[in-house]
Amino acid sequence: MLFTQGQVPDRSLSKQATPFRIWRATYPALLSLGFLLLWGTSSLCISTASAADGTDNPSDRLTPAQWQKIDTAVDRGLKYISANQQADGSFMAPRSGQPGITSLCIMAFLSRGHIPQHGPYGRQLDKAINFVLVSQQSSGIISLGGSRPNYHHAISGLMLGEAYGQTSGPMSARIKKGIDDALAYSRMRQTLPKRNPQDKGGWRYHRPYGPNDSDLTASAWNLMFYRSAKNAGFEVPQEYVEDAMGYIKRSFDPQIGGFVYTLNKSWTEEYYASGATVAGGVVSLAMAGDHNTPMARAAGDWILKNPFDTYNRRRHPDDRYHYSAYYCSQAMFLLGGDYWDQFFPTYLETITSNQRSTGAWDRESRHESQMGDVYTTSLMVLSLTPPYQMLPIYQR
Repeated sequence: MLFTQGQVPDRSLSKQATPFRIWRATYPALLSLGFLLLWGTSSLCISTASAADGTDNPSDRLTPAQWQKIDTAVDRGLKYISANQQADGSFMAPRSGQPGITSLCIMAFLSRGHIPQHGPYGRQLDKAINFVLVSQQSSGIISLGGSRPNYHHAISGLMLGEAYGQTSGPMSARIKKGIDDALAYSRMRQTLPKRNPQDKGGWRYHRPYGPNDSDLTASAWNLMFYRSAKNAGFEVPQEYVEDAMGYIKRSFDPQIGGFVYTLNKSWTEEYYASGATVAGGVVSLAMAGDHNTPMARAAGDWILKNPFDTYNRRRHPDDRYHYSAYYCSQAMFLLGGDYWDQFFPTYLETITSNQRSTGAWDRESRHESQMGDVYTTSLMVLSLTPPYQMLPIYQR
């Protein structure tokens, strides 16, 4: 049994309905079979033994009650996001948050199985993707400017890579050109001379900021863009990935047991570990096929020691709660096993019990509060949808 494009299945029978469970595992491949076949030969291929014990699928360990909480929260969140689309196709956010926030919103819909050109949100997704595409500049960067355009660029490139195999016709052709140009721009930024050799292979803000020319989160987003584009059939030389992974691995601090934001210890303002940096390191390792390594397991232990048991609580002055939550959920799903079992029940209860009646989640408590609650809602939806396995970039 296959569902029609854009139709969201009833999760209430999923544990008993074997055809549905087969659909959940194969539907993304059916949507984009051509590029998913590349996984078998790609140097970026995720191992089939991603779980901590090498055998389990975290999705199968969820109870019916947990599935119900996920379904309800995700659908309410998407309804809220859809109600906040603007005339130009963007989703509500300040200009400084675009087009990255709109790209996160698009991925939130994709992560639930909604696709462009079809289904209840198809038209809205078409308009949103168009907004992102027209935001791309002649240089290849996908950005409207601001202080952090490289973040917008990488997040938007990742989104286009995820959407590419689910579109056809003129839209597919436009996305292809957008990805080609964006890849060239990402590589150009990656290979810019660095003041410190330890920053080689990474990415940073568009303009120099402090003594660091690379940081972990900007680098993780660009690495995910590379991986997504590779999955979609675009040429991403192994050298690109190896350069990025060299920087990511240098960001691991054994004394902390996790990945730090930047590598210059003398600038203490940016030498710290947060949920986003630690989990971003785990996700980055997975993008290159490095699963359940000592680095990844140590980072998983760090996350377990810093649970999401209190909503919107920062652990570090520069911590972003929802941003960290997004990364940590993805990382723990990729680690699987006991990491997922110990992390997700508490996480699920905290997040779903703090969703507002509108379907939204509160904006950040301090940093980036100006980005609004469409931004935080998109991140919370993405943090709840790894078990659906709809986004190829996060499939185990």
